[in-house]
Amino acid sequence: MVLKRKKTKEVNIGGVKIGGDNPIRVQSMCTTDTRDVEATVAQILQLENAGCEIVRVAVPDEKAARALPAIKEKIHIPLVADIHFHYRLAILACENGADKIRINPGNIGGEDRVRAVVDAVKMHQLPVRIGVNSGSLEKRLIEKYGGITPEGMVESALEKIHTLESMGLEDLVLSLKASDVPRAIEAYSLMSEKTDYPLHLGITESGPPATGIIKSSVGIGYLLAQGIGDTIRISLTTDPVEEVRVGFEILKSLNLRERGPILIACPSCGRVEVDLIGLTQQVEEALKTMEKPVRVAVMGCVVNGPGEAQEADFAIVGGKDKGLIMKDGKILRTLPEDQLIPALLDEIKKSHESNSQ
Repeated sequence: MVLKRKKTKEVNIGGVKIGGDNPIRVQSMCTTDTRDVEATVAQILQLENAGCEIVRVAVPDEKAARALPAIKEKIHIPLVADIHFHYRLAILACENGADKIRINPGNIGGEDRVRAVVDAVKMHQLPVRIGVNSGSLEKRLIEKYGGITPEGMVESALEKIHTLESMGLEDLVLSLKASDVPRAIEAYSLMSEKTDYPLHLGITESGPPATGIIKSSVGIGYLLAQGIGDTIRISLTTDPVEEVRVGFEILKSLNLRERGPILIACPSCGRVEVDLIGLTQQVEEALKTMEKPVRVAVMGCVVNGPGEAQEADFAIVGGKDKGLIMKDGKILRTLPEDQLIPALLDEIKKSHESNSQ
C-alpha cells in the first residue's frame, strides 16, 4: 500500500528539496556548542553517516554565527541556523552561509527588525522556517482561546505567514510543535487544511528514548499516514544520531522511505526452542550499519515462521537447537543455533556483492 501525500510547495534548502514530489526528509539538531567548530563538525558527520539530510544548529551569539562558514566547509548536508530574539544574528547567519533560517517572527522585535531579516533572507535567497511551539504561544492567544490550543497555534502561524508574505517572502516552511501528542496532531491537521507550505513535523520535548520514541511515532506516524508532512525531526533527550535512526524507522514502517534493513521478529512464546531474543539482538546489531534496504525475518518456530519468511529477503526460522536459513522464501540450509547468525550475514553479504557487480 502506498500512502497518498498532500502535495505542498517545493522549497530548496541548500540543494536539498522538500515538499512537492520530494521524499520526506529526516533532519536533526546538534547538541554541541556551535562555537566549538570541531565538536559540531564531528557530530554532524556522525549524523550524516546515520542518514541525516538537514541539520540545525543553535546560533545564540555572534561567535556562533561567525562559526558557520568553518562548519559548512567540512560537512555535506544543508545547515540551518536556529535564531531566537536577536534579529541581527539572523542577518549575520545569512551572511555567513546558513542554508535556512529558523525564526519566530514574534520574538525578534518590531516590524522594522522583521523586515531587516526578510531583506537579508531575500538577498541570499534562503528559505525560512516559521517555528510555533506550544510552550511559547503568545499570551493574547492563550487568553483568546482559554489556554494553549491547536487553534491558537494555527492562528499564530497564520499571522506570521501573513507578515512575511506581506514583505515579499514566500519560501517558507512551517512547524507547529507541541509536547502533547493530540494537540500537535490537531494543530498540524488544521494547518494542512489552510496552507500549501511544507510542514516540518515534530513532537517537541518528547523526552528520553523509552517514552519519546513512542510519543513521536504515534504523533508523527499518524500525521504521515494522513498524508501530512514533508520533513521530520524526532526530538529525543539522547544522542541525536538516535533521532535519525528512529526517523527512518517511522518512514520505513509506512513504506515512505527505504534505508537500511527492515527487521521482522516474532514476540516469542512457549513454542520457541531457540534463543530467539538473543538471535534477534545479534541480527539487529549486525545490521545496524547497513545502508542498503533488506528485509530480514527472525522467527522462533514453524507456526508463523515459514509464512513470514516467504515475504522476507532473508530469514532465520528456529527449531529445536537449530534453525533454517531462508532466502526469498526458499530453504538454503539447516544449521545448529550457534551457526545461524554467521550464515545469515554471509548470505546477505554474498547477495549484495552479486547485485553490485
